[in-house]
Amino acid sequence: MTLEKPGVEMEVKFFLSDLPALRDRLLSLGAEQKQARTFEKNERFDTPDGALALSGRALRLRHDLRGILTFKGPSSIVDGVRVRPEHEVFIDNPDKARLILEGLGYEMTVRYEKWRTVYLLNDLFITLDELPYGHFSEIEGADTALIRATAGALALDWDARIEASYLELFERLKQSKGLTMRNLTFADFAGITLAGSDLGVRPADCPFLS
Repeated sequence: MTLEKPGVEMEVKFFLSDLPALRDRLLSLGAEQKQARTFEKNERFDTPDGALALSGRALRLRHDLRGILTFKGPSSIVDGVRVRPEHEVFIDNPDKARLILEGLGYEMTVRYEKWRTVYLLNDLFITLDELPYGHFSEIEGADTALIRATAGALALDWDARIEASYLELFERLKQSKGLTMRNLTFADFAGITLAGSDLGVRPADCPFLS
């Protein structure tokens, strides 16, 4: 996320069947929009032997409203919420940052894109994410109980939460559908129709449809 936060990421993810309905629900509960709908381009880096991924760590360069370099440590699941160390620094020139990473021996392993809108509710950041393979929401904050309670207030089925990352879902999708593209971009997925079952997930916002 492009907003200031502590050095630990605590978040839960949900697959959505109706993103506008969740946005309306957020607004009805008094959520404040912190970031308008913004296009993100992300690049994941690793050593040639994949040492970061093998140890559960991640190094990411993001371009959105500004450049952001992020390190994430190994994750664990606490009370149903994914928790991992995370450190970010804003950078003025992402292209120069890429050259520095490559000069240090890192290689870009995958590029992925999304549109993201960010809201603040109950001291939690809530994102509405549009990816090439579907729509999602993430709830992030410093209190696992508050994260779960807020998911309930948004009528999101806690049992439908997703513990995998967007790139892990991408790898799952490539295996299930026999896809061969390297990157998770809107151009790569043009003309491809997918369902949540292709990702191994189900919509958490079904109550909106009742």
